[in-house]
Order: sequence, then structure tokens, then C-alpha cells
Amino acid sequence: MKILFIGGTGTISMAITKLLAEQGHELWLLNRGSRNNGLPENVRTITADINNEEDTAKKLEGMSFDCVGEFIGFVPQQLERDYRLFKDKTKQFIYISSASAYKKPPEGYVITEETPLENPYWEYSRNKKACEDYLMKLCREEGFPVTIVRPSHTYDERSVPLGVHGNGGSWQVVKRIKEGKPVIIHGDGSSLWTITHNSDFAKAYAGLVGNPRAIGEAFHITTDESLPWNDIYKAIADALGVPLKPYYVASQTLADMSDYDFVGSLIGDKSNSVVFDNSKVKALVPEFKCTVTAREGIRRTVEYILEHPEYQNEDKEFDSWCDRVIAALDKAKEEVKNG
Repeated sequence: MKILFIGGTGTISMAITKLLAEQGHELWLLNRGSRNNGLPENVRTITADINNEEDTAKKLEGMSFDCVGEFIGFVPQQLERDYRLFKDKTKQFIYISSASAYKKPPEGYVITEETPLENPYWEYSRNKKACEDYLMKLCREEGFPVTIVRPSHTYDERSVPLGVHGNGGSWQVVKRIKEGKPVIIHGDGSSLWTITHNSDFAKAYAGLVGNPRAIGEAFHITTDESLPWNDIYKAIADALGVPLKPYYVASQTLADMSDYDFVGSLIGDKSNSVVFDNSKVKALVPEFKCTVTAREGIRRTVEYILEHPEYQNEDKEFDSWCDRVIAALDKAKEEVKNG
């Protein structure tokens, strides 16, 4: 098939890019070219800023595709632009939405594609829902061949999956664990979470590409493994060969004590126990099976980051924030203890 990805080099999309290239498809990436190092040799690129619609339209002139995958659309205005660019150029348009858009707090811990999209805590998630609504309306009324895909927490070798971290990413938390410092875990660490390695996610996504039964449908793609946050953090410590020193803080307390968006990322997402029912995507892609366990994926990721200093991004502001929060809460506990 002839396939175009808008983006194509991010955490989710890079694994799909590599898999589709390996399968021998004619794959094009439309992006600004800033992260195209390491692409498979048979992947072709169109260097453009899609926000410059006129220039992008010129570069796409005369081209058409079996599938266009959109990985960097976050608000409906961006999808309106995509529709203008691709309405007559593709047989399928796959949009990456987000499983965080599902109702919070959840009515039940098992999530299916029929679970309502209703997240009052996170604007990011509400925008994703608005994008879905816009595209499905086009599908119903204009015949635009839309497929919606909802990832949950998907990761690769460049970033360790965490619940609480700063703007600099995961390294500072890994560093705290490595140095034997206490590490903040939201709640008591017992809520269930699902982390999916991008190589597993790619298998299901690739199976939806060019599949006529996927048109007009929405699918989430995750592993079937759900585990407590305590196990996720312990797997990081085990990969480092050190003991974990957890410091538990209620999610609402974290949201109240921080300038970080823990209302959205925790209350609206990671503090809720969720188990995803993947039977819908498996019905269309029966060969889809996740093979990278959370423990194995975390081990690989920790080893990769330790071997690649370019991913060891210091976040001293977050490190200081952790120390201040822990000190303040320890002081409050001591005051309560002493009456």
C-alpha cells in the first residue's frame, strides 16, 4: 500500500513506521525533518510544516494514498486543515486520539470502546474527543473514510513509564531511584495501570491500515496486562539494581501542591484503575498479540537510557519540588503526631 504519516517519528509512530517499512509498503512521512535520523532506508519523506497549509498542498499535488495516518492533531482546527488537504487523496484516514478521553472517574474498571468519552479534568482529553466528534461527523455526512485509534500509556526505549514526573521527562525520577532518594508515587500505588510497548502497539495499528472494516470505527490498542503502580516503580528499581524508596502522596494533594498539571494527568487519567478490553481490535487483527511484558519493557528502557546520555535530561526544578513536597508533608505528619 501507499501510506502517508503526518509525523511518523514520535514514541507511538516510529515503531509503526519501522514495521510498515519492514513489510514493504510504500511509506511517506510528512514532517519538518527534525527527527528523521535512523529511519529505514525505504521510507520517503516530504519536508514541510503542515501548519503552512498552502505550501503543504503544493508538495502533495498529484499524490494520493491508500491510507493517511495523523499523529499530531490535538484540536479540531488541525483536523479541519487535514480534511481540506486529504479529502480527495486517501482511501482511509487514521486519527490517533487518546484513551484518556474515556469517562473519569470510570463507572467500571473495564474499558471498552463503548465507554463514554467524558473527562472533565483534562483539556487535552476533551480536545481529543472534539476531534473525534468532528471526524466521525465527516464520516457519516461526507463519507470521509475515518478510523479512530485510542492509545493509552504507550512508551518506547527513550522514556520510562511513570505516574509522576516533571516537564523534563522521566530521567530525573530514574536518577532519584538510582541515588536512593524517596520517589513520589500517587495514591498508595495500588491502582491498576496499563503500559504498552510501542512495538506491540504497532502490530495492531498496522493491521488496521487498509482494512475496510475499520472505516467508521474506533479502537483502543493496549496490552492486556494490568498491574499496580507499585510494580511499575519496583520494576524500574530492579532494573537499576537498587531498592525502591516509595513516598506515597494522594493524587489530589499532588494537584493542590503543584504547578504541574496533575489534575489532568492524575485525576483525569493515571490515578484511576483501568483494564482495557481489546476484543474489538483483535476481531479485526487476530494476529495482534503483545509480547513485551511491562517488566521486560521497563528493563530494556532503563538499560537503553543508561547507555545513551542524550536521554538523561536533568530536571533540577522537579527534583527540588519533590524534596520540598516530601519535607512539607513530613513536617505536617510530625505536627499531627505531636498534637
